Amino acid sequence: MALNLLGMTAIPLQTRPEDGFYPSVERCRQLISPKTKAIVLVTPNNPTGATYSPSLLASFASLAREKNIALIIDETYRDFVVTGSPPHALFSPSAPQPWRSTFVHLFSFSKSYCLPGHRLGAIAASPDLLNGIRSILDTLQICAPRPIQLALAPLLPGLRTFVQDMAIKLHSRHALFKSHLPSGWTVGAQGGYFAFVRHPYSRVKAQDVSRRLAEEMGVVTLPASFFSVDKPEVAEEDLNPVWDALEQVEEVDESERWIRFSVANIDDQKVVSVCGRLGTCATTFGWENEVS
Repeated sequence: MALNLLGMTAIPLQTRPEDGFYPSVERCRQLISPKTKAIVLVTPNNPTGATYSPSLLASFASLAREKNIALIIDETYRDFVVTGSPPHALFSPSAPQPWRSTFVHLFSFSKSYCLPGHRLGAIAASPDLLNGIRSILDTLQICAPRPIQLALAPLLPGLRTFVQDMAIKLHSRHALFKSHLPSGWTVGAQGGYFAFVRHPYSRVKAQDVSRRLAEEMGVVTLPASFFSVDKPEVAEEDLNPVWDALEQVEEVDESERWIRFSVANIDDQKVVSVCGRLGTCATTFGWENEVS
């Protein structure tokens, strides 16, 4: 939104279910123009949860160097990758070019260290770019609140065990969620805090499925459309929907079949309970269900 206010245009790089919601280097290449300044990736992704492999990130780094543009990677959820290996090798001294020539790393302490709302994060980039960033921040927010910085800094080494334990538990919770999903609900990708799930109602938009889940089942989710460039608006006449009228004659577009679930801040028992509620939707909602 901030870029749009400054007159800059963000060009979406669409990801596809059949690709596991991984971005395509070749499709990205086709979108780059003389006006392009940077490639921006988020991994593990929000909303899909897809975690991009080191080789995929290396390919995007090569493309950025080839086009002489920046590669910005938001790695807010990187501590929840439990492969045992670094998420990528872009900081490696053996990289084809020094990482500071193109790479900009973004991180937030709000997730791994449970500090939401304090606006405490980190940027790793070339000194020249950081000088420019500091000038911009002087007109927005000079720095995150000082007390939380002073409090967190000496605690970081001791908190790593806590972060690693949380990552392992979250990984297990993702597996639990996937194993208990009822038939018809399909995980397309998962990682970090999120699972991206295809709902079974082929003639109902994800926005309407999410709303009904919240109002009737007590399950709060977000439809994929909420993360698009053109977010849907809720009209006044939609405030009291007739649920049966929301089922369309034709099948909705594939993009309207996807919903984001968060499994981060609930316990295992609630994960199983949520999946149980999804199972009852087939009869409660009365919509045509792909498995009915």
